[in-house]
Amino acid sequence: MNGYVAMAIAAGLALGITALLGYALIPWLHKLKFGQIILDIGPSWHKHKQGTPTMGGLMFIAGTLLSVAAVYATDLLLGGSLLGLGGTGLALGRGGFNTKLFAGLGMAALFGLMGFLDDYTKVVKKRNKGLSITQKSVAQILISVGYLMSLWLSMGKAPYTLIPFVGKVSFIPQGQPTGVGLLFWVFGFAVIYATTNAVNFTDGVDGLCAGVTVTAAAGLIAFAVLRSAFGAGVVSAALLGGCVGFLVWNHNPAKVIMGDTGSMFLGGLLVAVAFALDCPVILLLMGIIYVIEGLSDVIQIGYFRMTGGKRVFKMAPIHHHFEMSGWKEKKIGVVFSLVNLLGVIAGIFVILFGFKGF
Repeated sequence: MNGYVAMAIAAGLALGITALLGYALIPWLHKLKFGQIILDIGPSWHKHKQGTPTMGGLMFIAGTLLSVAAVYATDLLLGGSLLGLGGTGLALGRGGFNTKLFAGLGMAALFGLMGFLDDYTKVVKKRNKGLSITQKSVAQILISVGYLMSLWLSMGKAPYTLIPFVGKVSFIPQGQPTGVGLLFWVFGFAVIYATTNAVNFTDGVDGLCAGVTVTAAAGLIAFAVLRSAFGAGVVSAALLGGCVGFLVWNHNPAKVIMGDTGSMFLGGLLVAVAFALDCPVILLLMGIIYVIEGLSDVIQIGYFRMTGGKRVFKMAPIHHHFEMSGWKEKKIGVVFSLVNLLGVIAGIFVILFGFKGF
């Protein structure tokens, strides 16, 4: 199957499945009374969202995974080699690339499951706190280590990453035995942990997280095409289509909220595609809004503790600061998505000029 056709089909299928699932899932969540709990410390005008169905991320999780499975299955039945296209421009090669990608899909699904358990605990206990910090941390460590182990094995215990304008950077210093690679585990876990939590922070107003992720997914599609990695392109296209389908129901005023179920899955899948393309650091540009959202929370907490109660922002993450400054949710969603799109464009230029020769 032609790679461009495969990506188009993946995006269309994911969009259709996700949007149609809303007709069944949203009434079902209403029936179960799986509604969002709104914090008292948040903006007062969010109170009207109390009871809006959460766990809506199940819609695009199903849409994304089903569309990817359908495209790959169709390609195999047609005797194609869609996944084989994934190894052409990559240093890892076909087998390792596929391991990275499919293990990444599993990682994203497990993060989605963790988010689901968190959301379920919230709605059952009727409070805004789900799993404990310890429970979340243990789950994130186990999922991350499992994924990193698959990368370690697929790379022949010689892990590396690509850094624009630098080249292929090994995590094992020259002359060291292949069993030594502590930096790989530290770097890998930091990327996974930071990305999944930053994407989670971005889910705070209607349409914001899904809209930003549409632009990030578009950037990863461009990255995949430039590197002839159509296997990753199919997953990115499905992610884009799933988020667009979700926006049908999640645009302001939202009829459903993705919850941690959806945001944790999105973070996991973005990381998976970036790792499959050998360059997770590209998320610093193609996910610039996630970076800003995560840093705003860290800055707010750090400054609050250092100054004994003073704040940099009116409220963190930063989208709430703008909201409390008078911005409407629609404006926040549009502006933040456009800013992330600028980061995506910058990322594409970095790929075009920073990846020559490797």
